[in-house]
Amino acid sequence: MKRKRELEKVSEIKSAIEELSVMVRLKPGDNHDAAHIPTKPFLHVCNSVLQVLDKIGPTMAVLRQDIHQNIQKEASEGNARKNTSSSKAVVWLTRAMDFTLALLQKLATDPEQSMEEAVEESYNITLKPWHGWISSAAFKVVALKLVPDNKTFTDLLMGKDGSNDTLKEETQTLITLLSPFLEEIHSIMRVYKMDKVKST
Repeated sequence: MKRKRELEKVSEIKSAIEELSVMVRLKPGDNHDAAHIPTKPFLHVCNSVLQVLDKIGPTMAVLRQDIHQNIQKEASEGNARKNTSSSKAVVWLTRAMDFTLALLQKLATDPEQSMEEAVEESYNITLKPWHGWISSAAFKVVALKLVPDNKTFTDLLMGKDGSNDTLKEETQTLITLLSPFLEEIHSIMRVYKMDKVKST
C-alpha cells in the first residue's frame, strides 16, 4: 500500500522508470541456456507501461485490454511466481511495450509529428506484422480515429505539477532503460523460437 501511495505522487513515466530500474538489476545476463525473465518484476513493468498507454485515451483500449488480460491471466493462474509462465503472454506484452517504445521515440525525435501519424507508424512497425487482417483493420478504422492531439497527450503525461522539460527528461530516461530491456527479452524469445508467433 505504501508503495502504491508513493507511485501516485509521480508521473506514469516516472513510475515505469522506477519499475524498469528494478528489472535492469535483475537482468539475466548473456548465458541464454539459463536465460529467464523474472516474471513478477516483468509484470510490474508491463503494468506501469499500461498507465502510459492509458494517456493515449480510448484509442488504445483494445491494446490496453489485451495487455491487461495477459497480466491478469498470469496472476490468476499463479504463474507470476512460477518459472513456467505463459510464453505467449510474454510475447504479446513485449510487443505492446515495443509499440510504446516506438511511439515515445517518435514523439521524442519529432515532437511536431501528429499523434495520429506517430501512433499509426508505431503500430505498423511493431504490432501490425503480427496481427491478422481483422485486428489490423479494426486498428485502422477505430483506434486511429480516437487518438488525442499532441498537446492533450503531453498534458496528460505531465500531470498537474509537471513541466515540458521534466517530461522530456523522463521520456528520454524511459527510452534509454526500455530499449535494452526489450532487446534482452527479444533475444530470449529468439532462443526459445517465440519471436515469430502471430495472433491466432
